Amino acid sequence: MPQVPIIMPQLGESIAEATIVDIKVKPGDEVAADQEIIDVETNKAVMGVTTPCKGKIDKITAQLKETYPIGSVLGYIEASEADASRFKKVAPPPSQTEVAEEIPARADQEVHESKPHFAVDGEGYKTFAPSSGSSITGGLHVPVITKGATFMSPRVRARMAELQLTNADLAGIMGTGAGNRVTIKDLENFLHKIDNQTAEDASAIRTGVADAMRRSWTRPLSTVGSSVNLEPVLQDRQSRDPKPGPGLYAVRALALALAENPKAAAKLIGNRIVESNSIDIGIAVEAEDGIMVPVIRSADKTSLADLTSKYQELVDLGRKRRISPDMQAGGIATVSNFGTFGVEWGTPIPLPDQTLLLGLGAGKKVPSWDESKNQFVPKTEAQITLSFDHRSIDGGGAARLLKGVIELLEAPKEL
Repeated sequence: MPQVPIIMPQLGESIAEATIVDIKVKPGDEVAADQEIIDVETNKAVMGVTTPCKGKIDKITAQLKETYPIGSVLGYIEASEADASRFKKVAPPPSQTEVAEEIPARADQEVHESKPHFAVDGEGYKTFAPSSGSSITGGLHVPVITKGATFMSPRVRARMAELQLTNADLAGIMGTGAGNRVTIKDLENFLHKIDNQTAEDASAIRTGVADAMRRSWTRPLSTVGSSVNLEPVLQDRQSRDPKPGPGLYAVRALALALAENPKAAAKLIGNRIVESNSIDIGIAVEAEDGIMVPVIRSADKTSLADLTSKYQELVDLGRKRRISPDMQAGGIATVSNFGTFGVEWGTPIPLPDQTLLLGLGAGKKVPSWDESKNQFVPKTEAQITLSFDHRSIDGGGAARLLKGVIELLEAPKEL
């Protein structure tokens, strides 16, 4: 009887492979169409592989605890001629694509003719056959063409190293070489265009910020947000001398909230969750051509009055660009009061060595319903966000931490 393959299905948009955790049938078993016969586990859940049609299990080629890519043949079903004809596929003839060498007479940069790696099994079914040296078997559907500065030859990379360029700097180049490879000509044309534009050398602080943000962006970052009533803060600060700004209230609130739950700012390093022994909170300070983030040590044990004095000192040092690296090291979280620029909402990026960044937007008068007066009354409200490393803390934990910060800001006497 003709055979129909049992294929590892597409289990989700971002899932490329799955592990066999249970095989529910054996050769000779009669099965119905769409019957779950194999359980597979992905990084998200356990899912079932179903039969493509009714028939009898001929053989199961998949092995328990083994991982297979999407499209792999896991076994075969003996089926009717009609069902088999619906699933039979024939491999297309190899395409003949003419490609040009990037640099003639350079053996290390030759680009050979690209051919699809497909094979046809004994029953005439098309399966993916990996190139020589690959340990993966079965079918994995991946894009054939990648746009942009993805494939670069050794000569291009050497030129980049000479000019201290990164992949991000070349992200806007569309490669003209084979397989969208960025050629040395593409790179030189790009550099020539820059030479004809107004440009100046970046300052050390600007390049430092750029490097930190590139490293931060290698992590899965997320943001939660809400609104906070600033009226209690604005009223409380009138009774204090010196008068702390809303951003310092946010620093103090975040420090106290983290003192109650220090795990929220813990770092994931390898397979270990590492907590800090001190609640050290950074404050984003605008400096010339960049941002500096000095750290307030033991912010949970520092009064608002002391925070205000220390902050003013740091601002003065920041404007003079005199904040040393030691003063910026070791923080577990940072507060950015971007509301000082009139911005109501933002998703600031945590520093590479930190898990959290609290952002406070500009205060704005909004109508608020007062139950006691049975009417709308004006209040000053601001948007507040918490950006976090999703590896270390989940959305629920981030939301609870943000809620705790808001509750403290709306009861400033506790700060």
